[in-house]
Amino acid sequence: MTIMTDHTKNIIEIQDVSFAYGVTSVLKNITLIIHQGDYLGIIGPNGSGKTTLLKTMLGLIKPSSGKIRLFGSECNCFKEWSKIGYVPQKAINFDPLFPATVYEVVAMGRYGKRGLLRWLTPGDHQLIEQSLRQVEMFEYKDRLIGDLSSGQQQRVFIARALAGEPEVIFLDEPTVGVDVKTQEQFYALLKRLNQELDLTLVLVSHDIDVIANEVTELACINQTLIYHGEPKEFVKGDYLQKLYGQNIRQILHDH
Repeated sequence: MTIMTDHTKNIIEIQDVSFAYGVTSVLKNITLIIHQGDYLGIIGPNGSGKTTLLKTMLGLIKPSSGKIRLFGSECNCFKEWSKIGYVPQKAINFDPLFPATVYEVVAMGRYGKRGLLRWLTPGDHQLIEQSLRQVEMFEYKDRLIGDLSSGQQQRVFIARALAGEPEVIFLDEPTVGVDVKTQEQFYALLKRLNQELDLTLVLVSHDIDVIANEVTELACINQTLIYHGEPKEFVKGDYLQKLYGQNIRQILHDH
């Protein structure tokens, strides 16, 4: 069953946000609203500031100016971080030799909600199993995480985020190093989670061709916000030239 997005409920509000590393400007006056149920793709060239924008929304870095509100609260006052799930780039953040099973990795998502020093309850274990089933990885629960393929590992990391019962999940370049067939399966999973669970997704990527055909909302960043709206309108316009320059060859096509 497809659940209609509630565009009257704002989850994240970004208002005139700028950020600079020293004298180097990375973001300039970004204003953007993410609604409940959105599947937002954030795209842009390397160095465009899209990952920096993601980090400001996660509270990992503080904007030089502007405001960010999460679920109605100022970011620096926000306490309900269990509402937010995060799937980082696997290649940067994960050691494949880490001696943990798939089940143990997903269980970390429950400890993030309950606290590290608390025992998991039967209800917690039920949520862990449910999360594994939602990403179709339950049968691998006793396997070592390092023995899985890259695509399978990313499904486990999504299950870990789901175990925390978030209302929105951020994904930073989740398909880096994953083959095309696995990418297709991965995006099909994300679409199902968005439609069936009404889960808000924010996906950072450089792959315009794929993302524009997957998400319901598209935000194009190159220090400033070049475009925010429906992907089909982006394809019709001249936003690629604004995003990448006049010499870019348009490669977007229907899947």
